[in-house]
Amino acid sequence: MTEAVHLRTARVGDLAAVMRVMDAAFDPLFGEAWSGAQLLTLFALPSARVCLAWHGEEPCGFSAARIAGPESELLLLAVDPAWRGRGIGRLLLDDWQAWANAHGADDYFLEMRADNDAAHLYSRAGFVEVGRRAAYYRGNDGQMRDAITMRQRPSPKSGD
Repeated sequence: MTEAVHLRTARVGDLAAVMRVMDAAFDPLFGEAWSGAQLLTLFALPSARVCLAWHGEEPCGFSAARIAGPESELLLLAVDPAWRGRGIGRLLLDDWQAWANAHGADDYFLEMRADNDAAHLYSRAGFVEVGRRAAYYRGNDGQMRDAITMRQRPSPKSGD
């Protein structure tokens, strides 16, 4: 199904589309969704990018990332539940890394709630857990959850 999905860099005018996916994808129980104001800060940063996945005129996923030197951090990745299981998450993940690599980054990080189902997507893409913060996230239910940091190390360059 990903052949019918196209990706493009989001602009400020796409904020409502990004928020539509955000509201559908993030369970309010965990309190992980960003506000529109938080997202707007990314549009002003030359080292950050929001990418939207579209199926026709319907937004179905997005990613948000930033670059700092040779490292890039995935800040958010979301796929509307109605579109999950169709490869859109992997498409967005690959697009993030291609964008970051084109801007000089080759070391990739992300942080997420330890019990997040997306861990399977990241593990299949070669990410490994490199850190854990106990009781880092407080959900809207008051429960504390661990955060894990995952990293995909750069591939060794020939001659190294």
